[in-house]
Amino acid sequence: MAAKKLCEAYSKSLLDEAHRWGGLKQTGVSLKYMMEFGSRPSERNLLISAQFLHKELPIRIARRAIELENLPYGLSEKPAVLKVRDWYLDSFRDVRAFPDIKDATDERDFTQMIKAVKVRHNNVVPMMALGVQQLKKDMKQKVVTEDLDEIHQFLDRFYMSRIGIRMLIGQHVELHNPNPPPHCVGYIHTRMSPVEVARNAIEDARAICLREYGSAPDINIYGDPSFTFPYVPTHLHLMVFELVKNSLRAVQERFMDSDKVAPPIRIIVADGDEDVTIKVSDEGGGIPRSGLPKIFTYLYSTAKNPLDENSDLGIADNVTMAGYGYGLPISRLYARYFGGDLQIISMEGYAQTHYLDEAIESRELTLMSPEDVGLDVLTN
Repeated sequence: MAAKKLCEAYSKSLLDEAHRWGGLKQTGVSLKYMMEFGSRPSERNLLISAQFLHKELPIRIARRAIELENLPYGLSEKPAVLKVRDWYLDSFRDVRAFPDIKDATDERDFTQMIKAVKVRHNNVVPMMALGVQQLKKDMKQKVVTEDLDEIHQFLDRFYMSRIGIRMLIGQHVELHNPNPPPHCVGYIHTRMSPVEVARNAIEDARAICLREYGSAPDINIYGDPSFTFPYVPTHLHLMVFELVKNSLRAVQERFMDSDKVAPPIRIIVADGDEDVTIKVSDEGGGIPRSGLPKIFTYLYSTAKNPLDENSDLGIADNVTMAGYGYGLPISRLYARYFGGDLQIISMEGYAQTHYLDEAIESRELTLMSPEDVGLDVLTN
């Protein structure tokens, strides 16, 4: 995974251009506007969208590339981080090299190009995780997660920005779908059933558990499947998938050598006047009190780390039950992206409860409709 120094791999003019674009102001796009604009994917609207992305994506991508150059503790020099930096610089170069978009043909070509950019960045999360592991391995003294608070703050910013970039690209690309699913405006489903999305996530998580352990605890879900609201199904699927995966592993490992039948995991989907709450509860033994402050850091996991120096992350994205230490913090970012939150309540020796909460007053994972989010969620 060797990566050359900046001066060797990229021209000075490209690097200077990246720094110049990275200093420009980003333009916010509200989700409400994206829904209204995307509901009419005419040739003219697609052209306007592509022209906007042609100017906006270089700013956002350049900012991340520049930030990757100046990380603390020498993290910027780790081979995995250098590879991620190269992905961002390559993408910046590709977008900037594309000529002005003047007609429908240009727009279609541009769409194919940014689609390839999105694919290039598919494995940014595990590759950055590998970079952090390389840092921990190389540090002489024992690393305490609290000592790397600066890195945690950077990763929060970095991944939140990644969510925004991928949302912008994915929304534009999906508007080209000639046969979109009913009630879908790009990535946004205007009548999404959280119960149905949760069921799909449950099936996927149980399949992983069955593959690794040979069996999987039952999961009971409670809620009205006919209740719908506007949201991004892929985001909700990711969050529920990660939470259920955590619960499955905890219950499975606690009861796999026991004569007792593993108790089922319980998921409750509750719709309120202003938000939707999803609660995931299990009896997998909980988390020690000393571990609670660490669960939303990027260096904490109770499972064996699946990453190593030989991980070929450029080819496949193999899903494992646990070990990256990124499932919970990334899920919380996805919840917060639309104004929500993820909170954990744990009773050591008994159970833990995951709350996805976009209304922070309660201890739940609450999902707010993009229509109701007053802030600009794409300016990160």
